Amino acid sequence: MPPAALSRLDVALLAALALVSAVLLFWATGSKILAAGFVAGLAVAAGGVLLVRRLFPTAAGGEAATPDWTMLRQAVNHDDVAIAVTDRTGRMVCANDLFATWMGGFVTPPGLPVDGRGAELLKNAGRTAWRDGEGRADDLAIGPLRLRAQVMRTGQAEDYLVWRFAAIERFDLVAELTRHLGGPAGRTLGHAGVMAALVNSEGRLRAANEAFLLRALGEEDARHFAGRDVAAMLRIDDGGALYFAREGDRATPVRLIQIPLVSSDSNSPVLLAMLDEEMGPADRGTAQTYVETLLSLLPFGLALVDRDGRFLYMNRAFKRAANLPEAKMPRYPGDIVVGEDKGPLADMIRRHSSGQQVGGDLSIRLAGQSGDPVSMRVVGVRGLGEAAVLLSLKDSSEESRLKRQVAQASKMQAVGQLAGGVAHDFNNILTAVLGACDLMLMRHTPGDSDYDDIQQIRSNANRAASLTRQLLAFSRQQTLRPQILQLPDVISEVSHLLKRLIGETVQLSVHHGRGLGAVRADPGQLEQVIINLAVNARDAMPGGGTLTIETYPVSATDVRQMGNEFMPPADYCALKVSDTGTGIPADILPKIFEPFFTTKDVGKGTGLGLSTVYGIIKQSAGFIFADSKPGEGTSFTIYLPVHRVAGDAPAAPQPPAKPKKSQWGSGTILLVEDEDMVRAVAERALARAGYTVVTAAQGEEGLERFAGMEKVDLVISDVVMPTMDGPAMVRAMRARRPGLPVLFMSGYAEEQLRQSIDIDNVSFLPKPFSVAQLAEATSAALDEAAHRGGRDG
Repeated sequence: MPPAALSRLDVALLAALALVSAVLLFWATGSKILAAGFVAGLAVAAGGVLLVRRLFPTAAGGEAATPDWTMLRQAVNHDDVAIAVTDRTGRMVCANDLFATWMGGFVTPPGLPVDGRGAELLKNAGRTAWRDGEGRADDLAIGPLRLRAQVMRTGQAEDYLVWRFAAIERFDLVAELTRHLGGPAGRTLGHAGVMAALVNSEGRLRAANEAFLLRALGEEDARHFAGRDVAAMLRIDDGGALYFAREGDRATPVRLIQIPLVSSDSNSPVLLAMLDEEMGPADRGTAQTYVETLLSLLPFGLALVDRDGRFLYMNRAFKRAANLPEAKMPRYPGDIVVGEDKGPLADMIRRHSSGQQVGGDLSIRLAGQSGDPVSMRVVGVRGLGEAAVLLSLKDSSEESRLKRQVAQASKMQAVGQLAGGVAHDFNNILTAVLGACDLMLMRHTPGDSDYDDIQQIRSNANRAASLTRQLLAFSRQQTLRPQILQLPDVISEVSHLLKRLIGETVQLSVHHGRGLGAVRADPGQLEQVIINLAVNARDAMPGGGTLTIETYPVSATDVRQMGNEFMPPADYCALKVSDTGTGIPADILPKIFEPFFTTKDVGKGTGLGLSTVYGIIKQSAGFIFADSKPGEGTSFTIYLPVHRVAGDAPAAPQPPAKPKKSQWGSGTILLVEDEDMVRAVAERALARAGYTVVTAAQGEEGLERFAGMEKVDLVISDVVMPTMDGPAMVRAMRARRPGLPVLFMSGYAEEQLRQSIDIDNVSFLPKPFSVAQLAEATSAALDEAAHRGGRDG
């Protein structure tokens, strides 16, 4: 039945019901007036129903007709915000043109073509909006475009979602001013009587609003203004008044305000603001209002101060740089600096307000912030009513953070070099101690009175050698044996040991992500990293807790989204070790990787655990970051670069373990070592193993000994020596005998030395070493030389 017929039937039924009701009412009360009033009321109600149905027609089936969404789409059109509306079923209701431009069409959220985890973030934001009324998703990426999304639930029945996408841009002050002066902001300033122009360091015009161009160049030349000399557009009369040159005798004097965009750079562009001079005292405040409007558009901190040194105005950027609450307006500039800087700042403002118009910079420290000084620019201005001084302040919080990071990295590098040098010298001493102990143990058997004492000395020397290895690890100068491996395999190898180390009160949870690539690292050192982090986590959970080890892939896109200045974009394998312990205070967190820094009680730690971890990861070309909140636990995240094999060639298999060599042999050896104690121990050890040994104290002496010897089967030499180092000596020897076997020994890392040695077919023995290790290395070097000679022959 059509709606019109339905309405007539309703009216007929209502009329019949009204007549019957009126008769019954008259029969019951006997009042004709009461019955007639009742019938009239029903007639009015019926008329209201018909009017409502006529004004608000319904579709077939009784549902409301679909609204005209084209009006809504026109209403949400926006220049810089992409907007879309979806209903309860997830269907697109409408979207503006910018949404289609950015998303490549009218794609229904959250299924937008965003990079990385963007789709998941949008989906979570939508769920949050349905639940709480509002959701957010920050740092989304569609190619080079960076977006921030806000999702809000709306509608009379709250059954719609409004998706708003705003671009995140890196702010370029000059580019933004160039764009705004030629756009709506420039026209707004022109309507307010402000003529604005952007001038480069050479005085040539870069950008200007329409009001300036029409006054300075006229309508015809205004289209070709770029690069024009601003000085030629102005003239000054004998009285010092400033005019536009093209206006001639009809010119109106103007007041010029210069605002340098970079206070510390005299070659930076300058923003010019001009106001007509012909105004009465009542208009001075209006001029200042215009200038304040101009200052509020600028992204850097600016404030106006009167001749008595009181603040008149400050823009939001100034409050942000000074770390002031949005609603707070300090009375004097001295209120925002520390006590020591109040006097110098007040004196400088007084000088510029009384006549000095050339700007000056002052280094100040802001109250309530760190002790890092910031630069404030003070410029005297004229013609702005009560305003006499313009202050500019740069928000340097990000710059200060980067400076602290660079200083911390420099300190870690300097400490690492010092630790490496100490470890090298200490290794020479330990080599002599361990060698002497080994020689003494050859003359004593278990049960002798001195045997246990010698073993105790040797054990303590080995402990000291372990400390030097940790120092070398921190300074990235230890000897690594890198292999191509998978992180889950390393964790699987060490997990059984971890369960014993962390105890029964700590629960171990291991999670591995998919798509992990191979990494190139020393598996033994990587296990040491995991053990050190697990032990620290155990100590941070004295009452028990959960230790979580995670591995997951990190793409180059993810690294870019992280915004880390020190980690280059590449594919990484991440290893994250987290605990639920007490956490690390913010003032201690920057120091945790420093050697010998520890918060544990005396005797419970050397302070080298995390510094060793730091050195191993850095030497493996990786990165490590710590994140902690007191009371919420700590997490260490390690990023190791994915190992890529050139072309399609498979990764080279690891060489098999070499069989243990004999500690006895024969032949003539030239031993060159500048440390007397090391040379003496090595000479005795080699002679005891059956070799004929000729010694030299440094490189030049070694060459002399070599020239006088008829036969030399092997040269054993230290690398770093005074006057002539080991590699230079070996090059001179091999010039006479190309196939001479060489065994280098040093307290520095093998990888570091091989880059500087650049000599083929040499063996390496790291210090400190025992007598047995020296004999085995000597035997292996001779066997390798014999095998190479036979292969060449």
